[in-house]
Amino acid sequence: MQLQVMPGAPLRGRIRVAADKSISHRALMLGSVATGVSRVSNLLPSEDVLATVRAFQQMGVRIQQLSDTDWQIHGVGLHGLKRPPSALDMGNSGTALRLIVGLLCAQRWSSTVDGDASLRARPMHRIVEPLSKMGARIESNAGKPPLTITAAPHLRGIHCRMPIASAQVKSCLLLAGLYADGVTTVIEAAPTRDHTERLLKAFGADLATSAGEVRLTPPLRGAAGLQACDMQVPADLSSAAFFLVGACITPGSDLTLQNVGINPTRNGVLCILKRMGADLRISARASVGGEPVADIRVRHAALRGCRIHGDDIALAIDEMPALAVAAAFARGNTEIRDAGELRVKESDRIRGVASALAALGVAVTEHADGLTIVGRTDGADGAMTAIGGGRVDSCGDHRIAMAFAMAGGGAQGAVQVARCEPIATSFPDFVSVARHAGLNIKVL
Repeated sequence: MQLQVMPGAPLRGRIRVAADKSISHRALMLGSVATGVSRVSNLLPSEDVLATVRAFQQMGVRIQQLSDTDWQIHGVGLHGLKRPPSALDMGNSGTALRLIVGLLCAQRWSSTVDGDASLRARPMHRIVEPLSKMGARIESNAGKPPLTITAAPHLRGIHCRMPIASAQVKSCLLLAGLYADGVTTVIEAAPTRDHTERLLKAFGADLATSAGEVRLTPPLRGAAGLQACDMQVPADLSSAAFFLVGACITPGSDLTLQNVGINPTRNGVLCILKRMGADLRISARASVGGEPVADIRVRHAALRGCRIHGDDIALAIDEMPALAVAAAFARGNTEIRDAGELRVKESDRIRGVASALAALGVAVTEHADGLTIVGRTDGADGAMTAIGGGRVDSCGDHRIAMAFAMAGGGAQGAVQVARCEPIATSFPDFVSVARHAGLNIKVL
């Protein structure tokens, strides 16, 4: 699958982007091990999330789709999961695999979790090592999937000071901590998204947070454990980021994105775009399922380069491909550092983004932990240099694919993006939503 975008068409009107994938995964998992029936509205029906649905169905959880986006989960309680008949295939989802292992390592039966070729290349030692300290028994393929989890006598709570910022690792340990003997405490290296903590509280877990520390006290043996609840999943800020950048770089754009999650532990893309001079207006603030949401209006603006590093990275790691596109259209240079984590995502995003920018004529330097992107400059005739069209390879990475599709709206020529099939893992309706917003996009 290839996408082609012709330049010049502004993004206008009001749109609703895909539901939040991170929250969708977590809602399914916690609803499955809660007691009672949970109803989740606006669940994201992407390939990644459906892999999580199938995994828990294999473990005996009844999960019903009531409408396009409304689902019902008949929870089996913390100790009600059944041994799956075969390995659990988590597809392309690193989030789903890392989180589900936290639950599996506490079961009284053995299991195996696996994924596609991309997921099999992603490191899992960050969860295997602390889980092993809790008493889990996990075998891997040289630190990568598939992972085989052998039934452990019991888990014990630990005090874990995380060496790197990772919401997935933190969430995995908290889920395992539901079954542990004693308190599990996680101290973060830097703030990361707190969707798991918010949902655990909504399901009735005994959890406390303060100053970068999360403390989970497991239910007493014989206690009810988690209790079912109803929730609504907000629109995904990571998916919104592509349209925010697209509107910023395309003249004439005036676009409003509705009901977007603006959780302060992952709103880094908004802060960074504002530093770059983006014209963003936040309105209609509300709370949905314990998550802050709002409408975001974005208009075309002259962006300027900036330095993106430190805590910026943890709060906007998934939005870096989109921000790199914004940097290419900004005046001056942008330096992204402390982002070595990008090399172990669905692809090596540092290398993939650098190659894609170069294909459009953008000067870029690749570092071990980031990129230096040479933005637009004043030419000899006083006009700003332009970003050309071209053909880029997404490296089979959904975020690179969508980011560079948006680059086509502000470029001086057509942009073709190859290997776009993985977009379905996080934003199945991307093309139709982009067309509705005005992007001149077609599937080749």
